[in-house]
Amino acid sequence: MRHARRRVLRRVTRLAAVGGLLLGGTMVTRAMASEPPDGSAVPRTYASQPADTGTALVSRLGNSRTAGTWIGDDGRPVVAVTDKEAAAEVRRAGAEAKVVSHSMNELKSAASTLRSAPRVTGTAWAMDYRTNQVVVRGDSTVSADDWSRMTKVAGGIGTFVRMERTEGTFTPRLNGALPILSTAGRCSAGFNVTDGQRDFILTAGHCGPTGSVWFADTGGSEQVGKTVTQSFPGNDFSLVQYADGKAGDGAAVVAIGDGKGVQITGAADPSVGQRVFRSGSTSGLRDGQVTALNATVNYPEGTVTGLIETNVCAEPGDSGGPLFSEGVALGVTSGGSGDCQSGGTTFFQPVTKALTDLDVQLLVATPAAGGSAAPSPSASATQSAIAPGAAAPGASAPVAGGTAGEPLLSRLTDSRNVGPGLLVIAGSLIALVATRYIRAEQDRKAYRRYYSATWG
Repeated sequence: MRHARRRVLRRVTRLAAVGGLLLGGTMVTRAMASEPPDGSAVPRTYASQPADTGTALVSRLGNSRTAGTWIGDDGRPVVAVTDKEAAAEVRRAGAEAKVVSHSMNELKSAASTLRSAPRVTGTAWAMDYRTNQVVVRGDSTVSADDWSRMTKVAGGIGTFVRMERTEGTFTPRLNGALPILSTAGRCSAGFNVTDGQRDFILTAGHCGPTGSVWFADTGGSEQVGKTVTQSFPGNDFSLVQYADGKAGDGAAVVAIGDGKGVQITGAADPSVGQRVFRSGSTSGLRDGQVTALNATVNYPEGTVTGLIETNVCAEPGDSGGPLFSEGVALGVTSGGSGDCQSGGTTFFQPVTKALTDLDVQLLVATPAAGGSAAPSPSASATQSAIAPGAAAPGASAPVAGGTAGEPLLSRLTDSRNVGPGLLVIAGSLIALVATRYIRAEQDRKAYRRYYSATWG
């Protein structure tokens, strides 16, 4: 088994990172995430938040007196409140208060009205806590008539619903004419999880339906695992069970390139304004901020709700990859619009929701032994006491190549290796590269015939 795993890893590392799932187009709002931090720097870690955080205050005061919380530029929690008494209580707890006109109940009612309206593909909405508005976005595929109808619905709700047109397309899928090159598609790995008996890779649900088989070699003879559970649309997560049932050594490390990795120590829900990091096999390690929570996106394939909205850039091939901060798992890449040249918006499926629904636990690093893994359902602490610009990815860990027992997750998320992390490619590398230049329908059909023949 060890020799077979070594062969799989060697083959995987020789594959080029080309093609893949996820994003296309650019956004009007050029929210460019910064370049990855210096990998040689010692990662910073921080203590967990005080007991009276913004989230705790919102929970105590209730949705009728508050309208969300976010992290201020100084790292202090800011709470939107609707009355002076609530503002005073927030300040006594050491947080900053902002008095607003509309409560969380009103924002949720607006979102509910938008959901009940006729579905328009290419639209998305989220609550902007900072401006006390619900922001509705329409991409380039939304017709003038559909946008006019959406605008009328928004007008009937109130002036706190803001309408924005964006360039590009909200999509979790493969761009245009590029074919899918496996039994399901191409995706990045998210995190390793376990049900106590078997280990899995947690990735995006749109990567493929239940039964999809993933391979690690060009001939399709080295099986990595099979998708055993999928939820998409609605949610966007799935489980790929390892073929031998185990993730292997170092299962709690996600690669960030250049042989480096980050130890995952737990899972949590992020805060608006929090600095976060995304690792993907196409664009590597990128960072940005959480801009909204509980976002809804109307993809062409269906509607997904409850997503994390960020200004972290992403590109084709990054789909399904991990979102984290200070070593805490936050989400897996769902979709969005934009690229890492002009910036954009990227949405993530929250990890905590996926773990709960799938009844699995995250494999996390134990404090005593970096790189070893232990199951933990919710070992966590949000980083809401950290200034947005101060957070780091997390404690560093080496990602050795080709060692026995090493999980495919740690190698497949390395941007120097195979295309999207989880993936495993089917078909020949030469044919795969050639597909980037296929545009005519005749060429696409010819490639499909070749691909079918390759797989028998």
